[in-house]
Amino acid sequence: MTSGTPRPALTRDRIVQAAVALIEREGADALSMRRVAAELDVAVMSLYNHVPNKTALLEGVAEHVVAGLDLGHDPAVSWQEGARALVRAFRKVAHEYPRCMTIVLTHKVDTAAGLRPMERALALADAAGFDAEAAVRIMRALLAYAIGAQMREAGMEKMLGHLEETGVESWNHLDADEFRHVIAYGPQLAAHDPESDFEFGLDLLIAALEALPRRPAAEPGSGRG
Repeated sequence: MTSGTPRPALTRDRIVQAAVALIEREGADALSMRRVAAELDVAVMSLYNHVPNKTALLEGVAEHVVAGLDLGHDPAVSWQEGARALVRAFRKVAHEYPRCMTIVLTHKVDTAAGLRPMERALALADAAGFDAEAAVRIMRALLAYAIGAQMREAGMEKMLGHLEETGVESWNHLDADEFRHVIAYGPQLAAHDPESDFEFGLDLLIAALEALPRRPAAEPGSGRG
């Protein structure tokens, strides 16, 4: 910063954004109040005027990430498409903040911004005609799929990512009788298309939810959900 240029005011939002950037660059273990202060070129004690401690900072990071979910909703679309859009929005944020997602999953997010995705999911289930118990379970199932798909995608990339280069040669050392299907389906296993895998699994989940008993769904555009 050049001499004479006013220093931007220190705010909670600036502190949280600096923490997010640090986590994405170096991982959650690198986060400390001292490191964030250094990122912002301020005295570490000045942070405490806006964020009382590291736990509160981590909760702010989780809130910041969840607040980035696109919860735009067209009341004319079906509940199924609304649910798909919600899960896709979570996946998009998880791709944008892969390291911060660990913070989201391990810290409470009970602010308005943090609770909006839950409200959206529950409203979709209610509009579809599910009772309260089913609606809560559907919300949890959608969240579990969004989280699980992200973890699977990252894990599969590490576990099987090399197959795109090695292809069928990866199976040459296997016993043909014991691993008959692995060898036969080798080309399909070597193909890596996380987007198609994600959509396939999402279609299965929505189809299963669609088969659950419920009251007649609200008509699109009726104002419910």
